[in-house]
Amino acid sequence: MFCTAGIGGCAGGIMKTTESAGKILVIDGCPLSCAKSTLEKAGFNKFVHFSLADLGLEKHNSPVTEENISKVAARGKEIMAC
Repeated sequence: MFCTAGIGGCAGGIMKTTESAGKILVIDGCPLSCAKSTLEKAGFNKFVHFSLADLGLEKHNSPVTEENISKVAARGKEIMAC
C-alpha cells in the first residue's frame, strides 16, 4: 500500500516501488476517480481499478462495518485474480 499523494508528487522512492510492483490495485472512494487519475498522470497505465460507488457504497453515507469491509476486500481479491 502506498501514498497516492506521493505518486502525484512523483516522490522518488514511492515511484520506484510502484513501478516495480507486479500488479497495482487502485481503489477510489467515490465516482470522481481521483486515485485512478493520479496514477495515470504519473505515467502508470497497468493497474486494476474500482470505485466504492461500484459496490453501492456512497461517500459520507456508508459506515465502516464488517459487511462493507468484506464487500470491498472481496471485490479487490476478485479483480486482482484476473
